[in-house]
Amino acid sequence: MKKGTIIGLSIAGIIILLLVILISWGISTYNNLVTINEEVNQSWSQVENQYQRRADLIPNLVNTVKGYADFERGVLTDVTEARAKVSQFNITPEVLNDPQAFQKFEQLQGNLSSALSRLLVTVENYPNLKANENFLQLQAQLEGTENRISVE
Repeated sequence: MKKGTIIGLSIAGIIILLLVILISWGISTYNNLVTINEEVNQSWSQVENQYQRRADLIPNLVNTVKGYADFERGVLTDVTEARAKVSQFNITPEVLNDPQAFQKFEQLQGNLSSALSRLLVTVENYPNLKANENFLQLQAQLEGTENRISVE
């Protein structure tokens, strides 16, 4: 075999090897990005689940509070209205990619958290309510949900 042919085959072999390495790296990078994207989607689903759980607990909490005290109506109204606004706001992938829409979502969730905090602070004035087992369970569930939201 001629020396030029051997050099040509060697160069072709090196180029093919480099292409295989480059393609393998590209496939690996793509797979890692897909995995990361799925992990982000799964984490966001957990956050949405906790927000929904909190929204589901609120009517029970409000009904329990109503039944035990001639409670400050403004606080209950604030909680109910904040929950209604959060429930009307649909989370879609477009919202997650739109900073202004996502900021509105965060603001609505913050308003609901604030209203719930005011409700729980106001409850301190009602010792009978604080002793109610149903209320204590709801409060513990709500606090756990709030903690999971902040962790997620």
